[in-house]
Amino acid sequence: MSDNITNQAAWQGGPGQELQLGSSDAPLPAANEVLIRNAAIAINPLDWLLQDYALLPWLSYPAILGSDVAGTIVAVGSSVERLKVGDRVLGQAVGTTVNEKAQGAFQNYTIVLEHMAAPIPDRMEFSDAAVLPLGLGTAAGGLYGEKMLALASPSHSPVAKDEVVLVWGGSSSVGANAIQLAVASGYTVITTASARNAEMLKSLGAIAVFDHASASIVQDVIEAMQGRRLAGTLHATGDIAASFAVVSQSEGVRLVATTLPPSADLPQGVEARHIAGTSLKDDAVGPMIYRDFLPQALEAGSFVPAPPAKVVGHGLEALQGALHVLKAGVSAAKVVVTVS
Repeated sequence: MSDNITNQAAWQGGPGQELQLGSSDAPLPAANEVLIRNAAIAINPLDWLLQDYALLPWLSYPAILGSDVAGTIVAVGSSVERLKVGDRVLGQAVGTTVNEKAQGAFQNYTIVLEHMAAPIPDRMEFSDAAVLPLGLGTAAGGLYGEKMLALASPSHSPVAKDEVVLVWGGSSSVGANAIQLAVASGYTVITTASARNAEMLKSLGAIAVFDHASASIVQDVIEAMQGRRLAGTLHATGDIAASFAVVSQSEGVRLVATTLPPSADLPQGVEARHIAGTSLKDDAVGPMIYRDFLPQALEAGSFVPAPPAKVVGHGLEALQGALHVLKAGVSAAKVVVTVS
């Protein structure tokens, strides 16, 4: 990396403030890290929530938010052998989790842990690759974490299993990734979404998509589960009580991994656990996904970026508008800003 590199960031001065552009350090990566020159940054609901509210008591301000980057590696740490300078990669940044500004996504150069980055095919646009990281990481944490559903690992040649994974809210970023991962692990997937998104989710591998707006959604999914056994349920978005109601009337594992803290009011026999979207930085799930599974799956086309990117602007100055777009609501799309 050149010593005269200059870095710019979109700074979050504090909760309730809008982003402000300013300079930031472009540090050398530690032994197990890479430095990425970002070409695209995706926006997650957590980002606008952190802009509006002081959700993380450990996060010091000014902060650099953001989790999803794709770009080119410009420096690697001394222990990194799998990745090299010049590689096109995606990365899951964990700056707000570890309170490290250098590891935030909303800047031109971001530090990413080696086992939270994956090379992408030459044919893949950076804007498409950027939709994956946090949604993928959250889905993987929920499906495979030892304290979550602890399902069988994803494989490039999955062996079919006689069990169902129920994904509630399949057209969300977490849901679309959960569907593909569960299919790669050999499970049958049933999901919920808007009727207009059903075909997209079937193309990702779901065998049935139920309209979340239907008044009979709970009964419809319960009926679909007749004669089937749940391996586990991942609640990505939507009516969490409805998902619990289905699980309570289904056979098999009645554990739900949820993206939101579940209420204490659960049906008898149902257990729910909250997914930490960056938990895989500290356990075996991170290397399982970003080293062992994702690179080959992307190259083969057996795993695709979903939901599709919705590019809303270019440059760090477009990030604030992108936050407003996501906060206003999008369906079956991931808001992305290109930066180089």
